[in-house]
Amino acid sequence: MKNYISISNLSKTYENNFKAIKNLNLNIKKGEIFALLGPNGAGKSTLINIICGIVNYSSGTVYVNGFDIKKDYKKTRSIIGIVPQELTLEAFENVFENVSYSRGLYGKKPNNKYVEELLKELSLWDKKENKLRELSGGMKRRVLIAKALSHEPSILFLDEPTASVDVELRKDMWEVVKRLKDKGVTIILTTHYIEEAEEIADRVGVMNHGKIILVDQKDELIKKMGQKKLIIDLQNPINYLPKTLSNYQLELSKNGEIISYYYDTKNKNTGITSLLQSIKEEGILLRDISTEQTSLESIFINLVKGSNNEHTSS
Repeated sequence: MKNYISISNLSKTYENNFKAIKNLNLNIKKGEIFALLGPNGAGKSTLINIICGIVNYSSGTVYVNGFDIKKDYKKTRSIIGIVPQELTLEAFENVFENVSYSRGLYGKKPNNKYVEELLKELSLWDKKENKLRELSGGMKRRVLIAKALSHEPSILFLDEPTASVDVELRKDMWEVVKRLKDKGVTIILTTHYIEEAEEIADRVGVMNHGKIILVDQKDELIKKMGQKKLIIDLQNPINYLPKTLSNYQLELSKNGEIISYYYDTKNKNTGITSLLQSIKEEGILLRDISTEQTSLESIFINLVKGSNNEHTSS
């Protein structure tokens, strides 16, 4: 896949000398779902607003589909849709009129058939005559997506798309995002929900203090940086771990029935074979053995923690 968005040496410094973005480099590929993770104040929204032409940057370059976002503003803006965090909608318009009006703002000719298909895709068709003030928070969020897609963009930015949305609706939204990807839309989302990135993203970028700390394929990130946990289910509970097992990174469950062993997937010698031998020599009988992969959340926390330490010491 070719790079659809190319960012080089991007910086943004505000008038109060606050550096929101610091010499940032990032490439996003056509047709992928890219999740941008980071704590509050990391610079995620500033970065999105720069790419969308809402905020001016101080230095660097940003190209969208080969077009410079400053020199070719109209071309780049016409292929970008953005769903902001805030639920800002015209309260007294109905859903169909509002989405159609948004399409017209981009110079697109009226197309009732396209708007109808869009509203059906987002499960909004039965709400088409409803005033926006009558909708729930989740439905308003869907209308924002419909407005962002009204001019048929090929890139969609979702800034915290499922904030303040219940779990069931969040999963519905994930399905909407997956379907948009199937149609060839490139999607960039910021999120606080780690499970959101795990569920729908192809690649993950972690951002902190205005910098990209790391970018990788989601599965590769978990594989390379995650620990695995070996879960050893015992036939009979034990009260404590024998001293012969003290060299291993073990945890004993409160009921004494499960031993958990943490090991690094990058090491050739995981220590599992010698651990199981030591357990056998202690006369501890096993019922079952399974493994569990470390979540993206714990990896993210460790990365940000490391970045904060680096930022403090520099």
